[in-house]
Amino acid sequence: MPLVEFTALLVLATAMSFTPGPNTTLSTALAANRGLPAAMRFVVAVPVGWSLLLVLCAAGLGAVVVAVPALRWAIKALGIGYLLWLAFKLSNTGRLSEADAARLSVGFWQGVALQFVNIKAWLLALTIVAGWVIGRDDSLQRMAVVLPAMAFFALTSNFTYAATGALLRHWLAHGQRLLWFNRAMAVVLLATALWMVAA
Repeated sequence: MPLVEFTALLVLATAMSFTPGPNTTLSTALAANRGLPAAMRFVVAVPVGWSLLLVLCAAGLGAVVVAVPALRWAIKALGIGYLLWLAFKLSNTGRLSEADAARLSVGFWQGVALQFVNIKAWLLALTIVAGWVIGRDDSLQRMAVVLPAMAFFALTSNFTYAATGALLRHWLAHGQRLLWFNRAMAVVLLATALWMVAA
């Protein structure tokens, strides 16, 4: 892959991976409520699920989703519903003990599955497949470059957000701070759901 194309890929990866979205918001909220070790299952699940999504899009699933509007709407509806449910759970959690009691957790397999109802993940996967992989003579070699680079960005961005949430954990344990933090995270999830409706 020419250096100019790889540089463009890295710029796109940085912009898409480090801007807030469902994954980064959940990484932050999980670590702030339950600690970094509890959030790591989700943090690791994101690059695994996203890599699987990217491979499936390159294999033709992306073309099917683009061609079948009902399938696009089903993915969108599931993603919006899941974000709304998570936002509701977050908005009602005001103490760290409540976070554990309410099982504010997203496990590894839930994190992998979440990538398949995450519109931001789909848009990025389809953009990368169309712009950097499909229709090229060296598509397999390109995929061998793109896949680990994007998985690295997914892991790094979610770990960064989770570490930030974990650093805030003790400060948030005082008074109503955690409740307002969780409500702010719930608002970000709601905003993402609204964006998904319009996307």
